[in-house]
Amino acid sequence: MPLFQERSGQFSPEKTLFLVASILPAVWLVGLAANGGLGARPWTEAIHFTGLWAIRFLAVTLAITPLRRLLFLPKLYFGRRIFGLAALGYAALHLVLFCLDQGFGRALSEIVLRIYLTIGAVAVALLVALGATSFDGAIRRLGAERWNRLHAAVYGIAVLAAVHFFLQTKLDVSEPVLMAGLFLLLFAYRIAARLKGEVTPAVMAGLAVICALITAAIEIAWYGLATRVDPWRVAEANLFFDLGPRPAWWVLAVGLAIAALAASRADAAPKRGRARTPPASRVEAS
Repeated sequence: MPLFQERSGQFSPEKTLFLVASILPAVWLVGLAANGGLGARPWTEAIHFTGLWAIRFLAVTLAITPLRRLLFLPKLYFGRRIFGLAALGYAALHLVLFCLDQGFGRALSEIVLRIYLTIGAVAVALLVALGATSFDGAIRRLGAERWNRLHAAVYGIAVLAAVHFFLQTKLDVSEPVLMAGLFLLLFAYRIAARLKGEVTPAVMAGLAVICALITAAIEIAWYGLATRVDPWRVAEANLFFDLGPRPAWWVLAVGLAIAALAASRADAAPKRGRARTPPASRVEAS
Protein backbone atom coordinates (compact mmCIF):
# COMPACT_ATOMS: atom_id res chain seq x y z
CA MET A 1 0.00 0.00 0.00
CA PRO A 2 1.41 3.44 -0.91
CA LEU A 3 2.84 5.33 2.03
CA PHE A 4 0.72 8.46 1.76
CA GLN A 5 -2.36 7.13 -0.04
CA GLU A 6 -5.44 5.06 0.68
CA ARG A 7 -6.26 1.98 -1.39
CA SER A 8 -8.35 4.17 -3.64
CA GLY A 9 -5.25 6.16 -4.56
CA GLN A 10 -6.42 9.30 -2.75
CA PHE A 11 -3.98 11.22 -0.60
CA SER A 12 -4.44 10.31 3.06
CA PRO A 13 -3.78 13.10 5.56
CA GLU A 14 -4.24 10.57 8.38
CA LYS A 15 -1.50 8.24 7.13
CA THR A 16 0.78 11.19 6.49
CA LEU A 17 0.25 12.53 10.00
CA PHE A 18 0.86 9.11 11.55
CA LEU A 19 4.04 8.57 9.52
CA VAL A 20 5.42 11.98 10.48
CA ALA A 21 4.58 11.36 14.13
CA SER A 22 6.37 8.00 14.06
CA ILE A 23 9.55 9.53 12.63
CA LEU A 24 9.74 12.64 14.84
CA PRO A 25 11.36 10.92 17.87
CA ALA A 26 14.14 9.57 15.63
CA VAL A 27 14.72 13.06 14.25
CA TRP A 28 14.77 14.39 17.80
CA LEU A 29 17.34 11.76 18.80
CA VAL A 30 19.58 12.63 15.85
CA GLY A 31 19.34 16.31 16.79
CA LEU A 32 20.29 15.59 20.39
CA ALA A 33 23.24 13.48 19.29
CA ALA A 34 24.46 16.09 16.82
CA ASN A 35 24.31 18.88 19.41
CA GLY A 36 25.75 16.98 22.36
CA GLY A 37 22.38 16.82 24.06
CA LEU A 38 22.70 13.21 25.20
CA GLY A 39 24.88 14.08 28.17
CA ALA A 40 28.01 12.42 29.50
CA ARG A 41 26.81 8.91 28.57
CA PRO A 42 25.35 9.36 25.08
CA TRP A 43 25.10 5.64 24.27
CA THR A 44 23.18 4.91 27.45
CA GLU A 45 20.86 7.86 26.87
CA ALA A 46 20.22 6.82 23.27
CA ILE A 47 19.47 3.25 24.39
CA HIS A 48 16.98 4.48 27.00
CA PHE A 49 15.45 6.96 24.55
CA THR A 50 14.76 4.35 21.88
CA GLY A 51 13.41 1.85 24.41
CA LEU A 52 11.07 4.44 25.86
CA TRP A 53 9.66 5.33 22.46
CA ALA A 54 9.30 1.68 21.53
CA ILE A 55 6.98 1.04 24.48
CA ARG A 56 5.15 4.33 23.89
CA PHE A 57 4.41 3.43 20.28
CA LEU A 58 3.35 -0.04 21.39
CA ALA A 59 0.81 1.59 23.72
CA VAL A 60 -0.37 3.91 20.93
CA THR A 61 -0.78 0.88 18.64
CA LEU A 62 -2.98 -0.86 21.19
CA ALA A 63 -4.97 2.36 21.70
CA ILE A 64 -6.01 2.60 18.05
CA THR A 65 -8.88 0.09 18.23
CA PRO A 66 -10.52 1.56 21.37
CA LEU A 67 -10.22 5.10 20.05
CA ARG A 68 -11.49 4.14 16.61
CA ARG A 69 -14.57 2.45 18.04
CA LEU A 70 -15.35 4.80 20.91
CA LEU A 71 -14.81 8.00 18.93
CA PHE A 72 -16.23 6.73 15.61
CA LEU A 73 -13.03 7.55 13.74
CA PRO A 74 -12.62 4.65 11.28
CA LYS A 75 -9.56 6.06 9.54
CA LEU A 76 -7.54 5.69 12.70
CA TYR A 77 -7.06 2.08 11.55
CA PHE A 78 -4.23 3.35 9.33
CA GLY A 79 -2.28 4.11 12.49
CA ARG A 80 -2.31 0.54 13.81
CA ARG A 81 0.15 -0.77 11.24
CA ILE A 82 2.23 2.42 11.12
CA PHE A 83 2.65 2.73 14.87
CA GLY A 84 3.16 -1.01 15.26
CA LEU A 85 6.05 -0.87 12.80
CA ALA A 86 7.35 2.22 14.59
CA ALA A 87 7.36 0.26 17.87
CA LEU A 88 9.32 -2.48 16.10
CA GLY A 89 11.75 0.03 14.60
CA TYR A 90 12.55 1.75 17.89
CA ALA A 91 12.76 -1.58 19.74
CA ALA A 92 15.18 -2.96 17.13
CA LEU A 93 17.27 0.23 17.31
CA HIS A 94 17.21 -0.07 21.11
CA LEU A 95 18.70 -3.57 20.84
CA VAL A 96 21.22 -2.62 18.15
CA LEU A 97 22.49 0.35 20.15
CA PHE A 98 22.88 -1.89 23.20
CA CYS A 99 24.92 -4.39 21.16
CA LEU A 100 27.11 -1.64 19.67
CA ASP A 101 27.71 -0.13 23.11
CA GLN A 102 28.55 -3.43 24.79
CA GLY A 103 30.07 -5.29 21.87
CA PHE A 104 28.16 -8.17 20.29
CA GLY A 105 29.76 -10.94 22.34
CA ARG A 106 29.31 -9.25 25.69
CA ALA A 107 25.80 -8.09 24.77
CA LEU A 108 24.79 -11.69 23.94
CA SER A 109 26.25 -12.88 27.24
CA GLU A 110 24.39 -10.17 29.17
CA ILE A 111 21.11 -11.04 27.42
CA VAL A 112 21.50 -14.69 28.40
CA LEU A 113 22.54 -14.00 32.01
CA ARG A 114 20.31 -11.04 32.97
CA ILE A 115 16.62 -11.86 33.12
CA TYR A 116 15.38 -8.36 32.31
CA LEU A 117 17.54 -8.32 29.17
CA THR A 118 16.28 -11.78 28.21
CA ILE A 119 12.70 -10.54 28.58
CA GLY A 120 13.45 -7.49 26.43
CA ALA A 121 15.13 -9.57 23.73
CA VAL A 122 12.16 -11.96 23.59
CA ALA A 123 9.81 -8.98 23.21
CA VAL A 124 11.90 -7.63 20.31
CA ALA A 125 11.98 -11.06 18.62
CA LEU A 126 8.19 -11.32 18.86
CA LEU A 127 7.83 -7.80 17.46
CA VAL A 128 9.99 -8.82 14.50
CA ALA A 129 7.68 -11.78 13.86
CA LEU A 130 4.63 -9.52 13.93
CA GLY A 131 6.32 -6.90 11.77
CA ALA A 132 7.28 -9.50 9.17
CA THR A 133 3.64 -10.60 8.87
CA SER A 134 2.00 -7.18 9.09
CA PHE A 135 1.53 -6.68 5.36
CA ASP A 136 -1.43 -7.51 3.13
CA GLY A 137 0.37 -10.40 1.43
CA ALA A 138 1.01 -12.12 4.75
CA ILE A 139 -2.62 -11.64 5.78
CA ARG A 140 -3.77 -13.31 2.56
CA ARG A 141 -1.32 -16.20 2.91
CA LEU A 142 -2.07 -16.87 6.58
CA GLY A 143 -5.79 -16.17 6.44
CA ALA A 144 -7.59 -13.80 8.78
CA GLU A 145 -8.12 -16.32 11.59
CA ARG A 146 -4.52 -17.55 11.77
CA TRP A 147 -3.23 -14.00 11.32
CA ASN A 148 -5.33 -12.76 14.23
CA ARG A 149 -4.14 -15.60 16.45
CA LEU A 150 -0.52 -14.77 15.65
CA HIS A 151 -0.97 -11.05 16.20
CA ALA A 152 -2.69 -11.59 19.54
CA ALA A 153 0.93 -12.00 20.70
CA VAL A 154 1.01 -8.20 20.88
CA TYR A 155 -0.64 -8.44 24.30
CA GLY A 156 2.12 -10.71 25.56
CA ILE A 157 4.68 -8.34 24.07
CA ALA A 158 3.13 -5.46 26.00
CA VAL A 159 3.41 -7.42 29.25
CA LEU A 160 7.04 -8.36 28.52
CA ALA A 161 7.89 -4.78 27.62
CA ALA A 162 6.34 -3.46 30.83
CA VAL A 163 8.21 -6.03 32.96
CA HIS A 164 11.48 -5.20 31.16
CA PHE A 165 10.85 -1.50 31.76
CA PHE A 166 10.25 -2.08 35.47
CA LEU A 167 13.30 -4.27 35.99
CA GLN A 168 15.76 -2.06 34.17
CA THR A 169 14.63 1.11 35.98
CA LYS A 170 16.85 1.69 38.99
CA LEU A 171 15.07 4.27 41.14
CA ASP A 172 11.99 6.19 40.01
CA VAL A 173 9.50 3.76 38.43
CA SER A 174 6.87 6.41 37.72
CA GLU A 175 7.01 5.95 33.96
CA PRO A 176 7.01 2.12 34.06
CA VAL A 177 4.01 2.28 36.41
CA LEU A 178 2.28 4.71 34.05
CA MET A 179 2.88 2.47 31.04
CA ALA A 180 1.67 -0.58 33.00
CA GLY A 181 -1.48 1.33 33.97
CA LEU A 182 -2.17 2.37 30.39
CA PHE A 183 -1.68 -1.18 29.14
CA LEU A 184 -4.03 -2.33 31.88
CA LEU A 185 -6.66 0.17 30.72
CA LEU A 186 -6.30 -0.96 27.10
CA PHE A 187 -6.56 -4.63 28.11
CA ALA A 188 -9.58 -3.88 30.29
CA TYR A 189 -11.33 -2.24 27.33
CA ARG A 190 -10.82 -5.35 25.22
CA ILE A 191 -12.09 -7.66 27.95
CA ALA A 192 -15.18 -5.49 28.39
CA ALA A 193 -15.75 -5.35 24.63
CA ARG A 194 -15.54 -9.13 24.41
CA LEU A 195 -17.96 -9.61 27.31
CA LYS A 196 -20.44 -6.84 26.47
CA GLY A 197 -20.02 -6.49 22.70
CA GLU A 198 -19.87 -2.69 22.98
CA VAL A 199 -18.16 -0.43 25.49
CA THR A 200 -20.23 2.64 26.35
CA PRO A 201 -18.71 5.89 27.66
CA ALA A 202 -20.06 5.04 31.13
CA VAL A 203 -18.34 1.65 31.08
CA MET A 204 -15.13 3.30 29.88
CA ALA A 205 -15.30 5.73 32.79
CA GLY A 206 -15.77 2.83 35.19
CA LEU A 207 -12.80 1.02 33.69
CA ALA A 208 -10.72 4.18 34.14
CA VAL A 209 -11.51 4.29 37.86
CA ILE A 210 -10.78 0.57 38.37
CA CYS A 211 -7.53 0.66 36.38
CA ALA A 212 -6.37 3.79 38.21
CA LEU A 213 -6.86 2.04 41.55
CA ILE A 214 -4.96 -1.03 40.33
CA THR A 215 -2.19 1.22 38.99
CA ALA A 216 -1.81 2.81 42.42
CA ALA A 217 -1.70 -0.68 43.96
CA ILE A 218 1.02 -1.72 41.50
CA GLU A 219 3.15 1.28 42.44
CA ILE A 220 2.66 0.70 46.18
CA ALA A 221 3.41 -3.02 45.86
CA TRP A 222 6.53 -2.42 43.76
CA TYR A 223 8.08 -0.03 46.23
CA GLY A 224 7.06 -2.25 49.12
CA LEU A 225 8.53 -5.44 47.64
CA ALA A 226 11.43 -4.29 45.45
CA THR A 227 12.86 -1.28 47.33
CA ARG A 228 13.33 0.02 50.83
CA VAL A 229 10.86 2.85 50.32
CA ASP A 230 8.00 2.78 52.82
CA PRO A 231 4.92 1.68 50.81
CA TRP A 232 2.65 3.72 53.09
CA ARG A 233 4.46 6.87 51.97
CA VAL A 234 3.85 5.84 48.37
CA ALA A 235 0.17 5.32 49.19
CA GLU A 236 0.05 8.77 50.75
CA ALA A 237 1.72 10.27 47.69
CA ASN A 238 -1.11 8.81 45.59
CA LEU A 239 -3.68 10.68 47.68
CA PHE A 240 -2.03 14.10 47.59
CA PHE A 241 -0.26 16.15 44.96
CA ASP A 242 2.78 17.33 46.93
CA LEU A 243 5.03 15.40 44.53
CA GLY A 244 2.78 16.01 41.54
CA PRO A 245 0.12 13.64 40.19
CA ARG A 246 1.15 10.00 40.45
CA PRO A 247 0.74 7.58 37.49
CA ALA A 248 -2.65 6.40 38.76
CA TRP A 249 -4.04 9.91 38.33
CA TRP A 250 -2.76 10.07 34.76
CA VAL A 251 -4.38 6.72 33.95
CA LEU A 252 -7.63 8.01 35.45
CA ALA A 253 -7.37 11.25 33.47
CA VAL A 254 -6.71 9.45 30.18
CA GLY A 255 -9.59 7.02 30.70
CA LEU A 256 -12.06 9.71 31.74
CA ALA A 257 -10.99 11.96 28.86
CA ILE A 258 -11.65 9.17 26.37
CA ALA A 259 -15.02 8.46 28.02
CA ALA A 260 -15.97 12.15 27.85
CA LEU A 261 -14.97 12.43 24.19
CA ALA A 262 -16.88 9.24 23.40
CA ALA A 263 -19.97 10.61 25.13
CA SER A 264 -19.74 13.90 23.23
CA ARG A 265 -19.58 12.07 19.90
CA ALA A 266 -22.17 9.41 20.67
CA ASP A 267 -25.16 11.60 19.79
CA ALA A 268 -23.77 12.48 16.37
CA ALA A 269 -22.63 8.94 15.56
CA PRO A 270 -26.01 7.55 14.40
CA LYS A 271 -26.39 10.49 12.01
CA ARG A 272 -22.97 9.92 10.51
CA GLY A 273 -23.35 6.15 10.55
CA ARG A 274 -20.51 3.81 11.22
CA ALA A 275 -18.11 4.05 8.36
CA ARG A 276 -17.56 0.73 6.66
CA THR A 277 -14.18 -0.68 7.63
CA PRO A 278 -12.02 -1.98 4.81
CA PRO A 279 -11.24 -5.74 4.93
CA ALA A 280 -7.64 -5.31 6.10
CA SER A 281 -8.70 -3.11 8.98
CA ARG A 282 -11.22 -5.69 10.17
CA VAL A 283 -8.35 -8.12 10.38
CA GLU A 284 -6.35 -5.60 12.38
CA ALA A 285 -9.13 -4.73 14.82
CA SER A 286 -7.88 -6.76 17.77
